[in-house]
Amino acid sequence: MTSRPSLTTYQQHHLRPTYDHHAPYLFGPMVQASQAHVVMLVEQGLIPAERGARLLRGLRELAADTAAPPPFDGTVEDTYFQVEKRLAEVCGIPTSELDVQLARSRNDLDAGVFRMVLRGQLLGVLDRLLATGRTALDRADRYADVLITGYTHRRPAQPTTIGHVLAGYAEALAGEATAYADLLDQLNRSPLGSCAFAGTDLDISPARVAELLGFDGLITNSYEAVAGADHLVQVATLNAQALATGARLARTLMDWLTWRWVATPLDFTQGSSIMPQKRNPVVLEHLVSMAGAAAGDAASVLNNVGAAWWEDSNNATTDVQVRLWDSCDRADRFFALLGGFLGELVPEQPPTPAEIVASGATTTAAADALTRHGVPFRAAHSVVGTLVRAGTPDTWTAEQVRAAAGAVGLAGPLDDAAVADLIAAAVRPELTMARAQADGPGTAAVRAQTRILRDGFDAVGARVTGLRGRLAAAERALDEAVDGRLGQ
Repeated sequence: MTSRPSLTTYQQHHLRPTYDHHAPYLFGPMVQASQAHVVMLVEQGLIPAERGARLLRGLRELAADTAAPPPFDGTVEDTYFQVEKRLAEVCGIPTSELDVQLARSRNDLDAGVFRMVLRGQLLGVLDRLLATGRTALDRADRYADVLITGYTHRRPAQPTTIGHVLAGYAEALAGEATAYADLLDQLNRSPLGSCAFAGTDLDISPARVAELLGFDGLITNSYEAVAGADHLVQVATLNAQALATGARLARTLMDWLTWRWVATPLDFTQGSSIMPQKRNPVVLEHLVSMAGAAAGDAASVLNNVGAAWWEDSNNATTDVQVRLWDSCDRADRFFALLGGFLGELVPEQPPTPAEIVASGATTTAAADALTRHGVPFRAAHSVVGTLVRAGTPDTWTAEQVRAAAGAVGLAGPLDDAAVADLIAAAVRPELTMARAQADGPGTAAVRAQTRILRDGFDAVGARVTGLRGRLAAAERALDEAVDGRLGQ
């Protein structure tokens, strides 16, 4: 939108850009919150029924208008006053005759509407996260027997499986899903009725407004209701946390694609401008960048909240909204992309057992094998270290093992069973898949992990379904309450 000469500098460079950002998010929820407020005012006898009906007819007309909010023209300063202006117009009355702001401040209305918008966004993010988690579990179960080399510090470490890695990421998502559901519980409390911050002498019913808007309860203290910003910080930081964890998986997947352990999903690639053989999985790079942007959003929110007084303050509330809306949108797209990518992930050329052995990844298992025969671990570690310096595990012989044991000063010679166990552990990485440890990479263990984690996702999913059901019931109750007042 070009600058209009009639606008002041403040209007051109602050009020209009803020309105353009905020009105598409806030106009509809402000109308909905106003409907609940007017119903309550009439029920409490604070305004006459006929005046309430006039306002509700106007609000219903605004709610039914699917066009974008009117553009900023300088006649009002923000979305709050735009709603008042439009309501007066459709009611055919001057704004001086409006009762919609009786016993309500822009402070508590903004705080309530912000929560309503974030509530809807977080439900969408949680949907995506749950879908991604379930996809990760599907792939973990399917590829619980696909052996790979696990890395630490970017060096071959121990054998594991694709299923074990993906089940591990799914567990991280399960924890994040619970955190989002808990945050929704905290977020879904109403500040409406707090007015500027000290409430009112009028006999209002904040609980009725909360009920009609789908809030699960009220914020206990009216000052905290408008001054508090912890929930805003928590939204931004949880998004940043969840995306940072996903970005780490994305980087690991880049390696898997480079090594051709898994095939590159063609739906998530771009071609080269000059090299016809290339299909670049740039989506993984974008995921890493999106996580960085989410961290930037969180830093912005923290900085603005920390720079504000503990009272209603634009930089602690209004000025952080765009960052939060962008953060939630980014999180939604992040999990849609990552979940879609995982859904198309298939093994291509995972490392062979010989390659895993040659990498040295089996040597810890070889040392562990000696401890089962009474050798102290540090001594067993030294024996295997001596063998590694002499050659790769596929070259070790029984004579070398006994010589290495003697070189490190074991009290007695190794028996044949101990030598055989060490060599088997060193050259058979597939034994990892038979490991019984419940949280380990054994095939049966990984598939058991997926069942446990799926139950966790289902439990969070049930919480989401319950909240959506309560919101739908509240919307129906609000419609019925408006209908009842219009029918009088």
